[in-house]
Amino acid sequence: MTVRFSQIDDGNRADHTRLGPDDRCLYLFEYTSGRDYSFSATNSLINNLKKKPTTSESQLRYKAQAIAQCGAYFREGLDPAWLARATLVPIPGSKATDHADFDDRMTRVARAIQPDLDVRALVRQAQTLRASHEVGDGDRVSVEELLAAYQIDETIAQPDPVTIGIMDDVLTAGTHYRAMQTVLSRRFPAAAIFGLFVARRVFPT
Repeated sequence: MTVRFSQIDDGNRADHTRLGPDDRCLYLFEYTSGRDYSFSATNSLINNLKKKPTTSESQLRYKAQAIAQCGAYFREGLDPAWLARATLVPIPGSKATDHADFDDRMTRVARAIQPDLDVRALVRQAQTLRASHEVGDGDRVSVEELLAAYQIDETIAQPDPVTIGIMDDVLTAGTHYRAMQTVLSRRFPAAAIFGLFVARRVFPT
């Protein structure tokens, strides 16, 4: 199949309440909330991508396949000239680096696109927080909590990025993107910032 990015616009921005009209966010597929992996190819892909690092080796094979597949989708969908000048910055997972379930899946996806890209985990998460896909809407992490937990990794901050692609698996309300965009724009005010997502969340009709 041909893979092409779509942009969040006036027709669907209301589904992602943390986004504003100036945010430039692109997505490949639609993930249907409240449905399991068997509902669609995208739901299966996201389910495999989110498998915990402490799950069984047989399940981690599906995760590795999903990471490689997402890398290939990004490679096909993004302009090579844009990729050559961009710095890809993965959104950190919910767990701190010392947690058993620390998950660097989006860093691995970014590196799977092609080997010569500028991939930098510029934003570190200093503490373990709730995983949004594992809790109810009222218990989801807030922008304020993320801003308190996020830190720029100054050891890899140079050279200053010119263009930043914030990468994540699923765009839901846009909370993580909002926090990442805030932290990165404060540190690199001259950089153009985009959001790149495997899928955006939709609800069953």
